[in-house]
Amino acid sequence: MHNSLDIQQKLQQLELRLRRELLLIIKDVSPDSAELAQTATLEDIIDFMPQVKLANTELFTQLMKLDAALCQLDLGLYGLCSDCEMEIEISRLINDPTEQRCASCQRKYMSEHRLELRLSH
Repeated sequence: MHNSLDIQQKLQQLELRLRRELLLIIKDVSPDSAELAQTATLEDIIDFMPQVKLANTELFTQLMKLDAALCQLDLGLYGLCSDCEMEIEISRLINDPTEQRCASCQRKYMSEHRLELRLSH
């Protein structure tokens, strides 16, 4: 993509946006926990969401992907496909800086999990 500072900034901006979304949701679901969206670590937020029945939301999925991307960045593995370990196409990372798979592995994943995805909706 660019350099790790650019990536880190993009991921931090995404985290701020997701925390704002979470704050709006938590105010309705668990008003006593609203401060959590602003002050808790990403790990604590991810652990908390299933407790208030928010684990099956797109926001939860995005937070999980963000956490994985930040961990990969810390380990020096950012931008590598979680399946084949080849580099993820730059266009995919620009489109979604939390992308976990290259295009080929994503197609394979989607075809292998198609039935599973249908059953969950």
